[in-house]
Amino acid sequence: MPAPHLLASRHILVTGAGDGIGRAAALALAEHGASVILLGRTASKLEKVYDEIERRGWPQPALLPLDLAQAAPAHYEQVAHTVEKEFGHLDGLLHNAADAGTLTPIELYDPETWYRVMQLNLNAAWLLTRACLPLLRKSADASIVFTTADVGREGRAYWGAYGVSCFGLEGLMQILAAEVASEGRLRANSLNPGAVRTAMRSRLYPGEDVEKLPRPEDIMPAYLYLLGPDSRGVNGQALNAHDFLAHHFSC
Repeated sequence: MPAPHLLASRHILVTGAGDGIGRAAALALAEHGASVILLGRTASKLEKVYDEIERRGWPQPALLPLDLAQAAPAHYEQVAHTVEKEFGHLDGLLHNAADAGTLTPIELYDPETWYRVMQLNLNAAWLLTRACLPLLRKSADASIVFTTADVGREGRAYWGAYGVSCFGLEGLMQILAAEVASEGRLRANSLNPGAVRTAMRSRLYPGEDVEKLPRPEDIMPAYLYLLGPDSRGVNGQALNAHDFLAHHFSC
């Protein structure tokens, strides 16, 4: 089980921090001692997470409202500049913001939706990582985690832009991990949360019994492991949250 102060003195940026897995991650990271930088499109949602962290007396978080689907490269550089000014460096970057698009055959897929999904899910992850790498390299032990999906590891019909963007994230993670492997201070991995009780999941599987699915909070030990010191030396791995939890909780 994660130590109570596992992430003490760490600064971790979380995208899509307003709800779902991103919200749960932000709260879990703060609970274990991290100063969390909350990035998302909807300021009101981020403010609720901010207030919850403050109410519980955890390290003070920071707010960075930004629509990643519309942001230009300069906006990502501004994010990095703001983080450097306020925190000096980054110890973790959790990519979680995502748009599932539509379940549609490739030949019928709407181009505008395709571009939006690819911009938010893949291009934004690259742009933010690129901007934040100098801050991550200032840390003695930094971790980048890309939230992906099983449809990004084995192609499945009708998953369109979402599936392709997840394949792209896996490739981005592997290339980045290979590039930083010799540094020893920075690592990159991907994590597939699996079936989790989120609004995006409900929209994609409207007939599913959500009560049978784990909550976002239930898979947080996997994120805490990857973003904390316990995962030093783990680099370039495509991990599954449920496999991780089954292994560690059965030991």
